[in-house]
Amino acid sequence: MMKQVPLGDVTLNVQDSGSGPVILFVHGFPLDHTMWQHQVAEFSRDHRCIAPDLRGFGQSGVTNGVATMEQFADDLAALLDALHITEPITLCGLSMGGCIAFQFVLRHVARLKRLILCDARAANDSPEGVTNRLKLAEEVLRTGPKIVADTMLPRLLMPARGLPAEHIADELRQVILATPPTSIAAAARGLAQRIDARSLLPTIQVPTLVIVGDHDLISPPAEMSEIAAAIPHAEFVVISNSGHMAPMENHAEVNAAIRRFHSH
Repeated sequence: MMKQVPLGDVTLNVQDSGSGPVILFVHGFPLDHTMWQHQVAEFSRDHRCIAPDLRGFGQSGVTNGVATMEQFADDLAALLDALHITEPITLCGLSMGGCIAFQFVLRHVARLKRLILCDARAANDSPEGVTNRLKLAEEVLRTGPKIVADTMLPRLLMPARGLPAEHIADELRQVILATPPTSIAAAARGLAQRIDARSLLPTIQVPTLVIVGDHDLISPPAEMSEIAAAIPHAEFVVISNSGHMAPMENHAEVNAAIRRFHSH
């Protein structure tokens, strides 16, 4: 069920499905809640699945300036308040959603029961990476979101997947092209100034699942195995035949990994 949830300065579009223990699904950049469709379909049978469009994305309110990872994390805490969710939750974040998850750990850890990091990076951008992100922000404001779709899509999915991947690529392209340029720019600027979360990893005390696609070019398996090794109670799962969008590319394996993690 879709809801429009006002949070002070922005209204979020939120999918709220099922009942039971809460899993909060946090999408990547520059996507929306629909990337989690296979997970919501599976887990809403026995969980309450909350999948918001982050500020600026999907059908949520447009955002300007800089959308920081701290702001996104605070939005999620406010969303839980607005939905009257008081019990500790599982937070599952992909890519930028993982960066937001680290801020959620820093700012709202009492609300967290479990953590799932999908295809995410703990390191911040290199100086060159920061420059490229800020350039992208300017470029998207000047020319529109097509440049983002053109540059990101080849890196999001495992190459040469054939028809299923083409279908996923088309879905992702439509989502990116429908995203307001100011929102893409705001989140790009926020990503450029995000913290290096590697020093945070050893302090994470909640059970954590780290998931990565075996062909992920953006957050490669070797880098994500280091994240898992640094977190005291982490499990590490490599998903076959997938790139950076493992929850879409091989949802059966991702769902099985989350199901196993949630059962103990």
